Amino acid sequence: MRLAALLSRNRRLAAALLLCAAAALAVQQLTPAPLTTVAALAAARDLPAGTALAASDIAPVRVPPGVVAEGFLQDVGSTAGKQLAAPLRKGQLLSDTQLLGPGLLAGMPPGSAAVPLRMADASSIQLVSPGQLVNVVLTSANGFDQQGPSEVLASSVPVLWTSTKGGHSGQWLGTAETEGLIVVAAHAEQASRLAGASTQGRLFFVLVGPP
Repeated sequence: MRLAALLSRNRRLAAALLLCAAAALAVQQLTPAPLTTVAALAAARDLPAGTALAASDIAPVRVPPGVVAEGFLQDVGSTAGKQLAAPLRKGQLLSDTQLLGPGLLAGMPPGSAAVPLRMADASSIQLVSPGQLVNVVLTSANGFDQQGPSEVLASSVPVLWTSTKGGHSGQWLGTAETEGLIVVAAHAEQASRLAGASTQGRLFFVLVGPP
């Protein structure tokens, strides 16, 4: 009897408590769970190929885990002074495949090598971009009185990187003068023919389509 009397006197309070509990439960169910994110690096502005990265060029961002694949960079310190192998748009995430270094060979067949070549006509490299296929041609002709046969040293090799202007230091290339250079991916036999080829004559490339 006493319990019934107590509940009767506090009926309004009990009803209010029940309504508050129901409202809290509804809010909890409707509120989405906190989004899990991971750290990544993005371009702070549009960056051309060949840029030697500085801290001001890179912006740390948080993105969903599914956006970041293997090889995407997360530490700003790991990019300092590294050179871009391809242009980046503002906000585009940065991965090792976009930097001069071993990442350029990602996806290439095992045993592939990245071979730097100095073209006889430095201005011609403005016509080629990373990803295009080229034939590398060696000629002993000097373009004037000396004539010589041309030899295709490597066929349908993909271009990994090009330098469109000189004076950029490249840590990976180990030289302060990259004018006229392109880097191609080659298998072992092609790499042996290409190594030092520029000392045997003049190197040119011919753009080719997919096989």
